[in-house]
Amino acid sequence: MLSAILFDLDGTIVNTDPIHFAVWQDILVQYNMNIDQAFYRQHISGKTNAQITNDILSQLSPEEKWQLGIEKEVKYRNLAKILYPMPGLDTILKFTDKAGLKKAVVTNAPEENAKYMLENLRLNDVFPVVVMAKDAPPGKPNPAPYQLALNRLGVKSENAIAFEDSPAGITSAVTAGIYTIGVSSSHEPGVLLKLGASMVIEDFNSAKLWDLLKQKTSTLNLQLLQSDDIK
Repeated sequence: MLSAILFDLDGTIVNTDPIHFAVWQDILVQYNMNIDQAFYRQHISGKTNAQITNDILSQLSPEEKWQLGIEKEVKYRNLAKILYPMPGLDTILKFTDKAGLKKAVVTNAPEENAKYMLENLRLNDVFPVVVMAKDAPPGKPNPAPYQLALNRLGVKSENAIAFEDSPAGITSAVTAGIYTIGVSSSHEPGVLLKLGASMVIEDFNSAKLWDLLKQKTSTLNLQLLQSDDIK
């Protein structure tokens, strides 16, 4: 029986990858690195700043890497003045409330970014549990963030669904034993499926997503799903 739905933040609840890409592109020019989308998807998307800088800027000292991460996030927040939720997010959140499902955000975003995005989207009071990389190091792709979210919600992995858009996130949720749905906002569906996603959707309006929710909920919840104000 489905008991909880877990949401990644960047690229899942809100499509922020174009902003992150632009910021990293601007910063890395200073290091004679001209990155494209393919490089961004392979080395940056879904990872923590520590993971990113250790991978592509290993020549920097720990202090320089830390300072670069701060600089990057300030630039990101300056650009992300207005954010728009992924299509259908309001519908699935309404469903979780009416169906009595627990919910959480599980993100690799730094704390200031996570708070900023949730407040910008007016979702800061919607999720009782928000797990960030700092709460469960080393963060995604390690399963620790999802395991912590499950523990805080008091649910078993087999009774949860996770939504993720990045390889790091897919790996984290799948390794934690959660039925994982890929969101193709930043990566090709084939990439997410190969990493273990059980299905891939464009957004939360996907018909196959709602067919799945019908299968995973009780008769009562199915009636809620079929009501006019839900779907």
